[in-house]
Amino acid sequence: MTNDIGPALKSKSNGQERPISLSSTVPAGLGRTLPPGYIHLGVAKEIAPTLREFGIDPAPVIREAGLDPGLFDDGANIIPHAALGRLLTLSVARTRCQHFGLLAGRHATILSLGLVGRLMQHSETVGDAVRALVANLSIQNRGAVPSLTMSDGMALLSFAIYQPEAESADQISDGSLAVAVNALRALCGSEWNPTEVLLPRVAPADQEPYRRHFRAPVRFNQESATLVFPVHDLDHRIEGADPMVREVLEERIRQMKIAQGREFSDDIRRLLRTRLTSARCSAEAIAETLAMHRRTLSRRLRDGGMGYRAIANEIRFEIARQLLQDTEVPLGQIAAALGYSEASAFTRAFRRWSGRTPKAWRTDGRSNGAPAAQNVNGLSSRVKHRASGGLQ
Repeated sequence: MTNDIGPALKSKSNGQERPISLSSTVPAGLGRTLPPGYIHLGVAKEIAPTLREFGIDPAPVIREAGLDPGLFDDGANIIPHAALGRLLTLSVARTRCQHFGLLAGRHATILSLGLVGRLMQHSETVGDAVRALVANLSIQNRGAVPSLTMSDGMALLSFAIYQPEAESADQISDGSLAVAVNALRALCGSEWNPTEVLLPRVAPADQEPYRRHFRAPVRFNQESATLVFPVHDLDHRIEGADPMVREVLEERIRQMKIAQGREFSDDIRRLLRTRLTSARCSAEAIAETLAMHRRTLSRRLRDGGMGYRAIANEIRFEIARQLLQDTEVPLGQIAAALGYSEASAFTRAFRRWSGRTPKAWRTDGRSNGAPAAQNVNGLSSRVKHRASGGLQ
């Protein structure tokens, strides 16, 4: 099913203008707006066929995650990001495959990214395509956020989960980078490879599936999920990109963002998740980034029932929880990444948020063999109310 989108475009033929029909450019279902905490199935649609590859009927697993199996017939359907985490947790348990997320992401294509993927295909250069992904993925996924930075001649494309208490963050990270590599190969050519891949998860016993898909060195126990590649790859021109289709897609995405509306606290969460471990994130610095006064930032957050410090510490806790649960990154390194001058300050803050020390949290999560998020129902609300004692 398709629909006409955006303003009418015209081309000249024999000196006369005639309208161009682009009704086949964008499937209608991709126009559905997305509330905070939800995702279009997109890449996650590949979970069902991946389960079948293991000889497992996906329907009972999907139902156990609280979802209707019929949703997986259409990648434009939306589900809660939390349900995606539950489904991946169950899928890993059923298949006993610790790289299940990688396998699901490996099956996805650039078109699994919906309108954003189509816009990437019709961008002028790879750099334009990646920047389009970073700027617009929120219409497809409001549970994770991408970012692009440059350092010493290398581009770093990262993905981070910002929804609180997300299960299977390691599986989501694996899948995100797997489809990102597929998308870049679609734009640069099938022989393209990253220079290296960073993953925020414990090194699995079998690393061959990662080497086989990424075709690059993979470093585990990292602070972020990141593809590293030469900056000059961003200058690669995309073959077959159509500027007229690009104009239509950009207009459609702009309309969707307007229709979707903005939840200011969700915007701040996304911004903090990409910056908290690498840049100044005081309220003043964030207000300056958004070209507004500090008091305006505070007022807009208060109007939504939140404060800046509570949101910042909620994101700090989520980053810490993921690194403690999924990696072997030392506590001192986690503390430094989150902006704490001493590990003891981080330990005190973490105890306020969760009622346990970071070491106990990590030990309990490993000994129980289950995601720590399952042990802290309602923790996010406690973080919101108690985070005011954390560092700014």
